[in-house]
Amino acid sequence: MSTTNDADEGSEKYIVPALERGLRLLGEFGRESRALGAPELARRLNLPRSTVFRLLNTLEALGFIERTESGNDYRLGLAVLRMGFEYLSSLELTELGQPVLARLNSEIRYAVNLVVRDHRHIVYVAKVSPSTPFASSVRVGTRLPAHATVLGRILLEDLTLPDLQALYPEPELEVFSNCTPKTTLDLFNMAQEDRERGYALGEGYFEASISTVAAPVRDHSGRIIAAMGATIPSAHIEGAQLDELVQRVRASAEELSALLNYKPGAAPQKRAAIAGN
Repeated sequence: MSTTNDADEGSEKYIVPALERGLRLLGEFGRESRALGAPELARRLNLPRSTVFRLLNTLEALGFIERTESGNDYRLGLAVLRMGFEYLSSLELTELGQPVLARLNSEIRYAVNLVVRDHRHIVYVAKVSPSTPFASSVRVGTRLPAHATVLGRILLEDLTLPDLQALYPEPELEVFSNCTPKTTLDLFNMAQEDRERGYALGEGYFEASISTVAAPVRDHSGRIIAAMGATIPSAHIEGAQLDELVQRVRASAEELSALLNYKPGAAPQKRAAIAGN
C-alpha cells in the first residue's frame, strides 16, 4: 500500500526545477526589497550567478521583471501586477464587496477596506476612499502584519490558542507600536474580546494618528474569510461618532456576509473562553 511519503515523493518527480527557481526568484521581491541585483539574488537563492542571469533574462523578456534606472538592479514588472490585479478582480469576495464598500464610504466619508489573511499577514483586496486631503499609503495588494493590526485581529478570531501558538511560535511578537500585543496569549485574549464584542476598535493601534473600526465577514460555513474596516485619520474617535461608525461598519460587513450566503446559525462553535490574565 502506498504511504503519504510515497505520494509526496511521486509528486516531486513532476516539479520543474527551472520554473521553481523562477518563481522563487520573483518571491524575493517585496515591500522591503523593491529592487535587487543578480549577486544578491544569487546569494539569497544559493544559486550560481550564471543561472540567476538566465532566469533574469527570461523573466525580463516576459515582462515579469524590469531593470531599474541604474541598469544593474531589477524590480517587478507590469506582468506581475497585471496577474495580481486580475486575480483580485476575479474573486467573488471583491466583486460582491466593492459596491458594499462604496455605499459605506458614501455614508461615513472615510476610507473603507476589505482584507483577507495570508498566513501571518493581511492583504488588502479592495478599497474605496473619499476625495479628501487625507491620503493613505495603503493600496490594494498592501500586506501588513496580522497580529499588529485591527483588521488582522478580526481575521484571527476563529483560531484557538493552540492554532495561534502554531502560527506564532516565538515567545515574543514583533512590536510595531505601544498597542501591539507582546505575546501570543495577549493576541488571543484581544481577538476573543473582539469576537465577544462583534467588532474591533483600534485608536492609534498600528499608526499613532489613525484609528480603525473593523468587523468580520463570514461565508456560508460561518468561517471568517475577510475583515471590513473604516480608517479614520484621528488618534481618537468621540463616543457619538464611534457608535455610528461601529453600527455602519458592522451592518456593511453583515450585508456582505449575507451576499456570501452566510446564515447566523452557521457560525462555528464558540471558541474557548478568554485565557487567564
